[in-house]
Amino acid sequence: MDTRFLESFIAVARRGSLVGAAQQLNLTATAVAQRIRSLEEELGVALVERSGRTVRPTEAGHAILSRSEAFLASLRDLRTAALGSAISGELRVGAIATALTGLFPGVLGELAQAHGGIELFLQPGTSSDLYDKVTRGALDVAAIVRPAFDLPKAADFRSWRRERLVLLAPGDEKRDDVAQILRSRPFIRYDRQQWGGRLAADFLTGAGIRPIERFELDALDAIAIMVDRGLGVSIIPDWSGPWPGGISVRRIALPAPAPTREIGLMWLRNSPRGHLIRVLVDQALAPKPALNRGEDAPEYPS
Repeated sequence: MDTRFLESFIAVARRGSLVGAAQQLNLTATAVAQRIRSLEEELGVALVERSGRTVRPTEAGHAILSRSEAFLASLRDLRTAALGSAISGELRVGAIATALTGLFPGVLGELAQAHGGIELFLQPGTSSDLYDKVTRGALDVAAIVRPAFDLPKAADFRSWRRERLVLLAPGDEKRDDVAQILRSRPFIRYDRQQWGGRLAADFLTGAGIRPIERFELDALDAIAIMVDRGLGVSIIPDWSGPWPGGISVRRIALPAPAPTREIGLMWLRNSPRGHLIRVLVDQALAPKPALNRGEDAPEYPS
């Protein structure tokens, strides 16, 4: 059996369309369909069915989906083991949005130049989702916010960046009193389902402040744009960037003790790709010039 046929089937099942799978695999939709047909002929059953533009697994398709993913993962592990300590192979990396856009690009460029044999698969997600995928072995390593609970003993976590939470206000806001601003302006809440959003919620609770809530969003760049438009203020991490261009906002320090979001890399110690994970971690944590003033500066001008 050609493993590429299984990869195509999994992509179609997960993306829900031939076009989506084709984009993921860098193929044409026709080529993906041909691979699915070849797999169905080999197994003797229909694996997918169409419903309008959506393609979904049949009962037989669902029956082999998880086993197919496990089989391909085992095959990748065999290849990695056969390579021994060679710096080559596939590495599945997850990252929260701000780490993917602000922290990883430089690291990935350096890694590709130094170790061209490493094939990286990148997956964005929330900290909780990526945490689950690392612990289940679906991802090798992920850049996440450190959770409030203890990590499993089988997991490692290395701190990468600490980001103070700040009050984000429109550029024309002249006041510095955080409580006064929060009580007088509409509030755009950082999603409490995000681990960083829970830090903001805990700060408000601890300070006894109940703002006039207007929106709740999980995208930090969207929050920054809304604040620039005068739609409200927000408490968010002073993330590494890039920030949206052309906005005028103030980043005002919260009163002590200001909460801090800690971003780090998490992986399982017994991973068969441990030597590749170490290469990535060492590259990411190597000393570099500061991306911005981060937690060292209590307030930023617009």
